Amino acid sequence: MLADTFLAHWQENELNGCIPMKCGRAGFNQVVKAFQEVMRQQLESSMYAELEKLVSTAKGAEAEVSKKDFEGFRKLFHRFLQVKGPSVEWSKINRPPEDSIQPYDKIKAKGLPDNIADSLNKLVVVKLNGGLGTSMGCKGPKSLISVRNENTFLDLTVQQIEHLNKTYNADVPLVLMNSFNTDEDTKKILQKYRHHRVKIHTFNQSRYPRINKESLLPVAKDMAMTGENADVWYPPGHGDIYASFYNSGLLEQLIAEGKEYIFVSNIDNLGATVDLYILNHLVSQPNGKRCEFIMEVTDKTRADVKGGTLIQYDGKLRLLEIAQVPKAHVDEFKSVTKFKIFNTNNLWISLSAIKRLQEQNAMDMEIIANPKTLDGGLNVIQLETAVGAAIKCFENALGINVPRSRFLPVKTTSDLLLVMSNLYSLEAGCLTMSERREFPSTPHVKLGSSFTKVQEYLTRFESIPDMLELDHLTVSGDVTFGKHVSLKGTVIIIANHGDRIDIPAGSMLENKIVSGNLRILDH
Repeated sequence: MLADTFLAHWQENELNGCIPMKCGRAGFNQVVKAFQEVMRQQLESSMYAELEKLVSTAKGAEAEVSKKDFEGFRKLFHRFLQVKGPSVEWSKINRPPEDSIQPYDKIKAKGLPDNIADSLNKLVVVKLNGGLGTSMGCKGPKSLISVRNENTFLDLTVQQIEHLNKTYNADVPLVLMNSFNTDEDTKKILQKYRHHRVKIHTFNQSRYPRINKESLLPVAKDMAMTGENADVWYPPGHGDIYASFYNSGLLEQLIAEGKEYIFVSNIDNLGATVDLYILNHLVSQPNGKRCEFIMEVTDKTRADVKGGTLIQYDGKLRLLEIAQVPKAHVDEFKSVTKFKIFNTNNLWISLSAIKRLQEQNAMDMEIIANPKTLDGGLNVIQLETAVGAAIKCFENALGINVPRSRFLPVKTTSDLLLVMSNLYSLEAGCLTMSERREFPSTPHVKLGSSFTKVQEYLTRFESIPDMLELDHLTVSGDVTFGKHVSLKGTVIIIANHGDRIDIPAGSMLENKIVSGNLRILDH
């Protein structure tokens, strides 16, 4: 971007006779570097001036919070302007050493100590709760969508932790990292858990300004979040957890209470429950060799080719995301033979290590420049970071290759159908695959656009079909399912435009393709 601007200036000045036509390649490169540096400094000072103006429109506590947020944003913006080319050199990428990614069975083989409560009392569960349910047609926080027996993601999380606390007489608190999009609604709903045996804390992600792609300055004119300013702010990805947690004062408070580790995961990953074996592995290490960061990874399938993977780079374990891969190597990155595992975003992290790295300003995560287009057509950039990218900053970091069952995200109604079905049983907030299913893998389900929104999806099923023997389901068009339908093997149902298919109550479809028009009329 800077180079393009420079070339435009160079050509203009050359034509005006300001720059000698024949200064030589070396001279040209020097001028380019000097000009880029001047441009960088100008952009930074313009950005800082704009941020000062924005903060001056805030009042009281909001001004203090905004100042802290903008400190983080300034650091991110400074690094964004420094970035030259891809953040990794492909030739320097190596496979991680054998012992740096441990199989889960090896961790489990250690067994559990008698004093499980002692280990649990060192743990805090943190759920990333910044997302809205808009992609599934819902208003408000995604964590408040009902996913099973009227239970929301948040209900299931509270049930899991309460069960642990009651079973082992422990005190595991729940911490929710909200965003400005989810904070108010989440806090209202927390009243219902007052009598549960779980202490619940919240803190907020930072609020960063979206940047105009052309001017590289904030779109916002003041700190308001309504009217013209409704879409000019964004929460900067889950990598913001370290700074926000530290700035909130909650990190310090939990350390003072004797907590040592956090278990971080996405609130929509229903497989991300507290694993006692991984926790025991963490707390049983000798002090000098304490593992400060564990990333749960699992084997890639064709559905996971875009997921981030672990590599060895400059002598450190590092997360490699698809956005960092040079275009020429994207197919290689997606290969399930070369890069066999991917990041589940279930992470176990030392609290004291987060505190140390924050105080030393040593938390180094690759910047994700996420392009967006606002409703009015304006092109903007969001600067984000990913929580797992910090793995290279921690001592004795480790990957653990966990069973696929620990990765059960609900991103779409296709995922929702799986977790609502008889493939899973629910106990103490935990979903487990039914013993009656012969294969441990989940069926591949693809529901069409008529099912995208949760409310519409729910009207299309009188009851959720029996899917115990299902391998593959594709549904497209205007399709509804009656009660007690059974699906087995590969089932494809396609209603063409203008047609409708009603699957009758009690139907059993096994290895069937259904198309055309099948309308069941009420009599």
